[in-house]
Amino acid sequence: MLQKLHIQNYAIIDEISIDFSSKLNIITGETGAGKSILVGALSLVLGERADSSVLSAKDKKCVVEGFFGSAKSKEIKDFFIANDLEVDSEVIVRREITANGKSRAFINDTPVNLNQLKELSSMLVDLHQQFDTVELGDNDFQREVLDALAGNVDLLQEYSGIFFRYSKTKKELEALQLEQSTANKELDYNKFQFDELEEAGLKENELEELDAELKLLSNAESVKQELGGIYGELKETEQPIVQQLKVLSNKLRSLEQYHSDIPELTKRLLSSQVELQDIADELERINDGVQYSAERIQIVNDKMALGYKLLKKHGVNTTNELLAIKDSLQEKLTAIFNITETIIKKEKEVAQLLQQAEKLAATISTNRKKATEPFAKQVNILLAQVGMPNAQIKIQVTTSALNSYGCDTIEFLFDANKSNRFEPLRKVASGGELSRLMLCIKSLVAKKLQLPTLIFDEIDTGISGEAAKQVGLIMKELSASHQLISITHQPQIAAKADAHYFVYKEIKGDKIATSIRQLSGDERITAIAHMLSGEKPTAAALANAREMVGN
Repeated sequence: MLQKLHIQNYAIIDEISIDFSSKLNIITGETGAGKSILVGALSLVLGERADSSVLSAKDKKCVVEGFFGSAKSKEIKDFFIANDLEVDSEVIVRREITANGKSRAFINDTPVNLNQLKELSSMLVDLHQQFDTVELGDNDFQREVLDALAGNVDLLQEYSGIFFRYSKTKKELEALQLEQSTANKELDYNKFQFDELEEAGLKENELEELDAELKLLSNAESVKQELGGIYGELKETEQPIVQQLKVLSNKLRSLEQYHSDIPELTKRLLSSQVELQDIADELERINDGVQYSAERIQIVNDKMALGYKLLKKHGVNTTNELLAIKDSLQEKLTAIFNITETIIKKEKEVAQLLQQAEKLAATISTNRKKATEPFAKQVNILLAQVGMPNAQIKIQVTTSALNSYGCDTIEFLFDANKSNRFEPLRKVASGGELSRLMLCIKSLVAKKLQLPTLIFDEIDTGISGEAAKQVGLIMKELSASHQLISITHQPQIAAKADAHYFVYKEIKGDKIATSIRQLSGDERITAIAHMLSGEKPTAAALANAREMVGN
């Protein structure tokens, strides 16, 4: 609820404050007095664009503040939490415009951006201006109206979550399928290369080791001859070196008593003998292992030929690089297999979510179709009340592809003259018809939803007499559970006010400024009489005004 509006230095307003009632607030005044300026100022705290041209005094900033008492709403609390704002029992929205045109917005004294301001304001105020009926012809607005009356709000919230998951999972599935399609194009080639490396059966460093083995096999006879000769010199000649060292060490041992350095030299000589003995044994082992084999040479040559062919094919130089390529190919093949498994799981998940979404969408659609006839009937009754007895509305619900809001397309069809030729509302209804139709629809929706403060700026343009009276009655009924603020020229509507405000111009110093004040009971009667008969109301007009207020 808008409890108070404070405006400072806006257009021809110097400074005013308005305290509103919680029910039906009516604003009247002469044409040009500044009634619509109030709405313009209010639109600033609702997040509309602003510039420095609205400043009355160019050396001062413009300030517009709205004081709302709606912080108990769960939706508003969620907004405050989501935007790291301190929750309070009162919501104060402020907009400041400096002389250079810079604009700043605040919620409870915390700076916010315009998007945040608009989001919050949409929860606080529903501003309907004289020609602001475009949304009535909008299919989204029409769907929201029908869903409110059909009691689909909770179902739509559940459906929205499932449809979001369905859409997200479906996109993931499509991405996986695309990835699989791309991978499948390379699958055969990658598998061929992997199989080729797998069949080669190469082990770590194998080609390098085979190369060394081939050199040894190719020179086996000369290597064996040389090894045998060295071994013979060490152990098997008439005077083998190992035996000579043993004799020499024995001789040296006999001299140890004569010199203190000789025992150490004896040890070293014995160590040399042991080392040469070990070398000789190792040479014998190697010599025994070296065997010329034409068959083995052929096997090694064949393996190396295959290996070098693969090295060249893959542009690498070592066995280990080939093995790394093989591992990489195996990972790609495994990934394709895993993608297939993941796709199967995703397909099941998508199918389950689609089934859930379709089931809920069908329930939502059924509710919509059930609500269309009663809704149209109620609107048509109200249209007759507000001076459009020949106008009729019909709701068309057609099946569409599954989307964020179900499986329906909603279209409001309108016939202004009982011609039984219904056309889309946005194509055939006039501005005045749309305004009254919007009031009728909002009055019905308000019974189902807790709408924010409703503000009507001259919604009654083009009507008078009984039609104006009925508009006033609808507003009065609506204000029993909602705060309404309406700017009007119709005395029949003004007479229904719980609080009546009069906008007027006055001279302040050397300039004209707009002011506003709440009228007392007698002042209301006089103001309504003025609206009925002009500047000097007659006794009959005063009596009529008194009767209208009394009723």
